[in-house]
Amino acid sequence: MRGVKTIARGALVTALAVALVLLVSGCVGDTPQSVNDPRADNAQKIWDLFMPIFWLSVGVFVIVQGIVIVALIRFRRRPDSPVPRAIHGNTKLEIAWTLAPALILAAIAVPTISTIADLAREPGPEALTVRVVGQQWWWAFEYPDSGVVTADELHVPVGRPVHLELKSKDIIHSFWVPKLAGKQDVVPGRTNRITFTADTPGEYSGQCAEFCGAKHANMKFRVIVQTPEEFEAWLAQQQQAAVEPEPGSIEAQGKEVFMSSGCVGCHTIKGTDAKGQLGPDLTHFGSRGLIAGGVLTNTPENLKAWVHDAPSIKPGQPGRPLGMPAFTGLTDEQVNALVAYLESLK
Repeated sequence: MRGVKTIARGALVTALAVALVLLVSGCVGDTPQSVNDPRADNAQKIWDLFMPIFWLSVGVFVIVQGIVIVALIRFRRRPDSPVPRAIHGNTKLEIAWTLAPALILAAIAVPTISTIADLAREPGPEALTVRVVGQQWWWAFEYPDSGVVTADELHVPVGRPVHLELKSKDIIHSFWVPKLAGKQDVVPGRTNRITFTADTPGEYSGQCAEFCGAKHANMKFRVIVQTPEEFEAWLAQQQQAAVEPEPGSIEAQGKEVFMSSGCVGCHTIKGTDAKGQLGPDLTHFGSRGLIAGGVLTNTPENLKAWVHDAPSIKPGQPGRPLGMPAFTGLTDEQVNALVAYLESLK
């Protein structure tokens, strides 16, 4: 019997050690989607609220568990223990352990409500407004002041407030860029908002944080924070019409494939007859670093695989024709030409 207890005790210690390692590993700050390394005022305010509450919770946990452990050891049943004497209770102790949680909750409520109000405050007129449209399973970004529309990548300037207007085309999604801002649900028929000011140029990973179907985990995007000069240059470049390929080139052949296939029914390319609204705007597709709703990097090899058989990479939801279809009727030469054309759209 003692051997069984020893094995059980060893297994419990091992399990606790593994759980502790996993818990500590979640505190690493340099991972792409860690909240431990805020790079914008929105995320910083949430972090500054979280840390005191976290350490207060640790203190409460240690005190309560310490009392429980002491009680279990000191007042455990022994062979010569008499029958415990019934007592009425301790009024002062009962008042104390009722008031203490109330005071702790009040101390938490005041900064929490203050932070919520601060994050909900309307930005000033200098803020950059971007409409974010979530749909199964990709993100569209519209800049209403300049007419720019893009997908998978949100470009913003460093040091300037950014006001995101969040909408959904189908079901509930959730917009989340851990290093820049907290989660915000994207609800059909409603416009929710997030405001943040990034303080460090760089690329920041984001994703949908609300289960929205079979490929929810592959509904990714990237926020690219640029200097004001870089952002204005990017914006000016995005306002231009699509580059027209030279006659007789492989890109020109690819344009013919694009215009004669089903691509035009879903995608827009400004300056051409392609006016589809179901899929991403491809006017400057070649300048993007991500494709397929953030699943793949934009390389000719990945794009070719995506065009050939997109459902094998990111299937649609069963029973619903969502996502890009497979163009199995195109030859390798046609796909190569189409890829060359799309990659030329800088």
